[in-house]
Amino acid sequence: MDNDGTHGAWDTRGAQPPGARAEGSVPRPAGPPPAAPPAYPPTVPPPARPPAAPQPLVHTPAPGTASPTADWFNAPRPEAAPGVWRYGFTPRPAERPPRPSLVGPAATLILWLLLWLLLSARAVPYVFKPIEIITGPKWWVLGGLREDAPGLVVDSTTLYYEVLVLILGFYAARLGGWAHVLRYFAGERYERLRLTLSVAAAVVLLWLAWTPKVPLLLVLMGSAQGWLLSGDQLKATVAAYTCYALTTAIVVWPIARAAHWGDALRDLRAGRAPGRPQDANDTAPAPADGPLRAQWPELRAAGSADAAEALTAAVYAGRMNDVDCVRVGHAWTGARGRPDRLASFTETVLRKGADAFLHPSGLRDVPRRTATHDPLTGQVRIGECADDPRNPYPRRGSGLALEPASLGTSLLAVGPPGSGKTDRIVRPVVEALALRALTGQAAVLAVGGAGGGLGPDDAYDVVIRIGDPASLHDFDLYGGTTDPDEAAAALAEGLAGDIPALETRRAATALGQLLGPFRTVHGRFPSVPELRELLEGSAAALGALRQALEAGGHQAMLRELEARARQAGGGADPAAVLADRIATLDRPAFAGFFATGEDARPFSLRSLGRHPLRVRIDLPERGHAEASRILARLVLAQFNAVTAARTDRSLFVCLVLDDATHTVTADTVRGIRRLRSVNAGAVLALRTLDDVPEGLHTALLGAFGCAMVFPGLTTWDGKRFAEAWGKEWVEVREVAQHGVFADQPLTRALHSLRKMATGKAVTTDAVTVRQVERERWSASALAYELPHGHAVLSLTTVDGAHMPPLLVRLAG
Repeated sequence: MDNDGTHGAWDTRGAQPPGARAEGSVPRPAGPPPAAPPAYPPTVPPPARPPAAPQPLVHTPAPGTASPTADWFNAPRPEAAPGVWRYGFTPRPAERPPRPSLVGPAATLILWLLLWLLLSARAVPYVFKPIEIITGPKWWVLGGLREDAPGLVVDSTTLYYEVLVLILGFYAARLGGWAHVLRYFAGERYERLRLTLSVAAAVVLLWLAWTPKVPLLLVLMGSAQGWLLSGDQLKATVAAYTCYALTTAIVVWPIARAAHWGDALRDLRAGRAPGRPQDANDTAPAPADGPLRAQWPELRAAGSADAAEALTAAVYAGRMNDVDCVRVGHAWTGARGRPDRLASFTETVLRKGADAFLHPSGLRDVPRRTATHDPLTGQVRIGECADDPRNPYPRRGSGLALEPASLGTSLLAVGPPGSGKTDRIVRPVVEALALRALTGQAAVLAVGGAGGGLGPDDAYDVVIRIGDPASLHDFDLYGGTTDPDEAAAALAEGLAGDIPALETRRAATALGQLLGPFRTVHGRFPSVPELRELLEGSAAALGALRQALEAGGHQAMLRELEARARQAGGGADPAAVLADRIATLDRPAFAGFFATGEDARPFSLRSLGRHPLRVRIDLPERGHAEASRILARLVLAQFNAVTAARTDRSLFVCLVLDDATHTVTADTVRGIRRLRSVNAGAVLALRTLDDVPEGLHTALLGAFGCAMVFPGLTTWDGKRFAEAWGKEWVEVREVAQHGVFADQPLTRALHSLRKMATGKAVTTDAVTVRQVERERWSASALAYELPHGHAVLSLTTVDGAHMPPLLVRLAG
C-alpha cells in the first residue's frame, strides 16, 4: 500500500523469464522533472515546493485561514449539463421578457374606474336585480332600497355592490395584464413583492370586513341572529366565533391561493428567499459552512483522523497542489473499499504527507499548463458559449469544458489547417489527460508529427520518435501480443486498411500464414526486412523456414506455410500489395528501429491498459508521409485491440491522433464505437471528411459521440454534419404585405395622394406565426458564418446525456 502498486518496473510485453532482461519495461521518464515549480492557471496559483524532510503533524488551522489550494479545493462544483465548466458555476438568470406596453393596463384601469363610478350611481340597469330577488322585492322601489329597509338588507346590498366591483377589478387586471407589468418592473423581487402586497391586502380587507364599510361580518352575524340572541351562551359563542372564522377564511383564502402562500412558506422553511428555485448551488458545499473538502471529512468519518489532520495541514500550508489533492483522494477511494488497506493508507500519509502515492515519474504536475484545468472533475476549459441567438439562452456566456465523461464517447474535430485544432483542442485535451494520469486515473497516447506541438518531452513518461536514432524506445509493430492471428489482424489493418479493393481479412490471413510459422521457429516475430522477404516469396527465406519446421516436427505450422505457398502469385493474393507497403518501413531511416531481436527496445501499447502512462509517438510526416499513415493506422488498430482485450478497466485510456488523414477504416470505426463500453476514448482531428472514404462518412459521424467543426469547412462537409445533428422545431414569423384597393372615390384619392407623397403603394401587413422543423446548423452556416476563433461543438456523455451543437468561442 506504500506505493499503491504504482512503483516498480512496468512490463510492456508480458512476464519475463527468470534472469532475462526486462526489455519491455518502461524506463525513466523521457526528461528530467522541472527545476522550478510548474505554471498554474490563474484560478490556482502555484503552491510552495514540498520540504525535503517530512513536516510534523499540526492541527487544523483556525477558521478563516486559507490558501490558494484550499480555496480551489473548497470551491463549489454543482452538477450541471454536459460540457458546462463546473468550477464555481452559477446558472444564468432567466431571460427578461421584452418591456410590456402600458396602454392596455391603463385602458383597463380607466374602464374599471368608470364602471365603478356607474355602479355607485346605479346607472347600470338590471345589475342589482339578483340581490333584489334574494332580499325580496318589498324592500325595493324604483330600483333603490326603501328608507325603512332593515339593516341586514342594507348590509347585503352594500356587500353585493362591493363584491361586484371587486370581481370587475380582478377581470380588468387579468384582461390588462397587470401582473405581467408588475412582474417585469419587479424583476427578481417579484415573488417577494407579491407576497408582501398580498399580505398587506389581506390585512386591510380583513380590517375592513370587521367594519360597516365592508359589512361581511355584519351579514354573517345577521344570518346567525337567532343563535346570537337565543340566550344560550354556548350557542352564542359558537355562532360568533364561527362568523369570525368564516369572515377570515372568505377574505384570506382567495388571496393566499392567488399569491401562492404555500410555496412561499416552504421556501422560508428551506432558508431560501420566496420564489427562488432550488438549484444545484443550494446543495453545493460553501466555503464558509459545512464540511470542507480541504479538511478531508471522509477520512475523519472513516476513523482516519490523524491522516485527515496531516493532509489538512499540508493543504492549508501550501505544500499540496491541486494534483496532489486529487491523487491522494483517488488513493483513498481505492483504499476505503478494502478494510485491509486502510491502515496502510494512513501510515503512508503520515509518513510521506504531500508526497504520498506519487506517480512513478515523481512528477506532481505537467511542466507548463496552456489551458485552465480542474483536476478534481477532470475538466479542461476550452472556451465559452458565444452570445449568439442560435445558442440556448441559459448556455450563453457559460464556460465550456471537456471531461472524461464526454471523451469516453470519442471526439471528432474537423477543420482546415490553421483553424486551431491542435492549439485549442488537442493540446488542452492531452494536458488534461496527462494531469489525470499523474493522479493515477488515466493513461494517454498522443500521436502526431515531429514538432507538432503536443507538449515538451518532460511532460511524458515515454516518447517514441520513429526514425530518430536518439529515441529511447522503438515501436512494436505487433502490439506486444504472442498470438500470430491477433498480430496479423492489426498489422493488416495498418498496411492495407485504406485499400478498398483489398479485403483486410484476406491480408490478415496471408500475414498469419507467415507470422505463425516464423514465431514457432525463432520464438519471435519477424523484423521488417525478414517480413518483406517472406511476403515477396524469397525462396531462400521460405526454404529455410520450411526446413526448420520439418526438423522441429511442427506439422500444423508447416501446413500454414504450404497454404501460403499455394496461394502465392494468384490473382487475389494480397502478398504483393503487403510487400509493397511493408517496403515503406524497410528504409535506411528506420534501420533497426522495428527490431524484434534481443537488442530491440520496443514499447507495447498494452502497457496503457495497466499503468497510468503518458506516451507520445512522433511520426516522420515530413520525409516519410506514407510510412506515417501506415503507422497511424497501425496505432489506431492496436489501440482498439488493446482496450477491448484488457480485463481491468479502472483506468480511462484515451488516444489522441493529431492528424487522422487516411487513417480511418471500416474496422477502426467499429472499434471506436466499442470504446465507450470499455472506459476508453479517442480524439481524432481531420482536415476534411474527404480524408475518409466516402462510404464511411455516415458510420464515422455515428461512431463519435462528440463532434467539432472549425471555420473554413466546405459546404460538402457541412452538409454531413447538418444531417448528423438533425433538426429542431422553431417558431417562424412571416410578414406578407398586401396591396389595399379602395372602392370609394374619396379613399382612392387619399391613397393616390399618399403614394405620390411617399412613393410607395398603400399596403397592409399580414403576420403569420407557425412552428416549422429546421436544421440546427445548415451547411452554408457552417461553411460561411463561423467567425475566426470559434467552433461548433456537440457533446454526448457515456451515460447518454447530450448537448446540442453550440457556437463556442475558443479560449486562447
